Order: sequence, then C-alpha cells, then structure tokens
Amino acid sequence: MNTSNLVNVGMSFPMSYRISVDKAIGITTTVPIEIVYAAGYVPIDLNNIFICNEDSDSLVDYAEIKGLPRNTCAWIKGIYSSTKKTGIKRIIGVVQGDCSNNHALIEVLQAEGVESIPFSYPHDRDSDSLHKQLEFLSNALGTNLEKAHQMKLVLDNVRKTVHEIDRLTWEENRVTGEENHIWNVSTSDLMGDYELFKAKALDFLEEARKRQRLEADVRLGYIGVPPICSNLYSFLGELNVHVVFNEVQRQFSMPYKTDTLIDQYTSYTYPYEMRYHIEDIKKQIAKRKIGGIIHYVQNFCHRHIYDRLVREHIDIPILTLDCDRPGLLSGSMRTRVEAFIEMLKNTAKSQ
Repeated sequence: MNTSNLVNVGMSFPMSYRISVDKAIGITTTVPIEIVYAAGYVPIDLNNIFICNEDSDSLVDYAEIKGLPRNTCAWIKGIYSSTKKTGIKRIIGVVQGDCSNNHALIEVLQAEGVESIPFSYPHDRDSDSLHKQLEFLSNALGTNLEKAHQMKLVLDNVRKTVHEIDRLTWEENRVTGEENHIWNVSTSDLMGDYELFKAKALDFLEEARKRQRLEADVRLGYIGVPPICSNLYSFLGELNVHVVFNEVQRQFSMPYKTDTLIDQYTSYTYPYEMRYHIEDIKKQIAKRKIGGIIHYVQNFCHRHIYDRLVREHIDIPILTLDCDRPGLLSGSMRTRVEAFIEMLKNTAKSQ
C-alpha cells in the first residue's frame, strides 16, 4: 500500500494505527457514525487528530498562517489543519448543534477542494426533523437507514464496554478520571475500527478489575467540552482528586439504552439546549456523590455563555476554567485549581 495515502489515527492510549485516506471521512464532532460505517467508510474525529499530534500547537499556527483569525477557537483551527495535513478528502460538518464557526470552516474547506457534507441536529429535538437528517446523510454516503440500524446493534455492543469502564470509575474507583476521559472521548469515532476498539477495551477492563481501589480526598465532576490543556487530569491526580464524571465525553459514548437511531441521537444531550445538559449533570452529581465541578470552557467559544446557567442551576461548588491553545496548565491556572481543591477538602473535613 502506498504509505503516502494513509492517515495516522489514534491516541497514544488506547491505540494508534493508520488507515487509507480514500476510506476516511473526517467528522467535526460526534455524528451518527453508524451510517458512516454502514456505508463502508471510516469515521475519523478531526479533533482527536489535532489534539493527539505531537506538536498540536503548530497546527494552530498553520491555520493562522493560512488566514484563520487569531480570535477564533483553537479547536476550529486544529480541525482545519488536521484536514489539510492528513489529506482527508471528505468531511461531515455539523452545522447545527455544535460550534457556531463550523459554517465558515466548511465553506473554507470546500473552497480548497474538500467535499463537505452538512449535518444538523434539530434545535428542538424534533424526531421527524432528525429522521430527515439521518436519511439525508445515508443517501449522501450511499447507504440506507436499515443498514445503519443493523450497525447500531453492533456498535451498542462495543459501546457497552466503555459504559463498564465508566462504572468502574465512579462506583468501584478502579479507573482514573484521565483513563475515563480518553476511553469515552474515543467513542466519537471508535478510533476508526470498532472491532479492534472493542478488543482493546475488553483487555483494559480485564486489567482494571484487578486493581486496588483508588483512595481520593475529593470526588470531582468535569463538565463542558474536552480540555485542550494536556495535563489537567494528571495535575488533579497529584492533588489526590478522583474525577468520577466526564460529562460531554460520556455523552459521546451514547450512555442511554435506546431502540432506534432517532431515540439515540435525541437522547444524546451535547447538540441540544443547556437545560438537557443540566438535567443530566444534576442526576450524575447525586448518583456519583460528586463534591465539586470543574466547568471547562474554550476561549472564543459561544458555550462560554452557558457558565451563567450552570451556576444558576447547580448548587455545588464550581470552578470555571478557560484555555486558549494546546499546552500545559499555566501557573495561574494551577494556583486556581489548587485553591479550589483545598476549599473542597476543607469543606469535606468540616462536615
């Protein structure tokens, strides 16, 4: 095989390998990957390509050199550069239910020769509207919803391994918050090979079940988009904090039992109003016995506005963190995290 026609896929954990660029379809966020797989293609989450690059900051620089504004979210710039650098020829761009800048990004990529298929999550969670979008995507990729439904049954069996990893995180304290984050975030595309992904997940489960239980001073929840800073979870571990809930990452794994694709993608909270996120977060706070929340918001992202709603409706301590570019936590951010965790520890001691 011509190695110049391959895309590097994967994280250092759980796996890393390469696939043919002709079979790859880039995605800008979680989409109905059942349709992509049913059509014989391989979904590749461009966010993962970006953040797992050995020099992800250089991808931000590349996008800025190519004319993307400095005051645009770094994830958008990373998606642009990942598409161009890998040579992916076709992407599915979510134009409703994700980043407000995706419209412009897709137009730029189309102008540069990348085929872009738009996909929309209906704002009102309307089942009929979602059905039309699923049919549109199926037709665009040359498959049908019956084949996609059969693929759903296959992927449900894969995803349940990650649901068990999640349970081992919060109920048995045998999986770290960072491991939970990576396994869950990887379900957006199942790393381009759902069979290999399942095998790796099962191997991980076998190992994790034999571990000693983690003993932590604080049980923390993480909400908001996955972090662009690389050492947040490891730093929290140094402070003896156990992250038992990764909100959006868990949603990528399709955590609810559903019978149809429509049910699955209307239950999935990420593309819809913040009130659905808050309902899920409040349930998980009680279920997982969470003492505090880190709300991560990306610089120049419209979701930053939601912090007000989070604080109005969630009644446990919240620390809001915002980052710009890939890299390590700054000194000031480390200090803020340390102070927040110390406050939670003191609160726990006084109860």
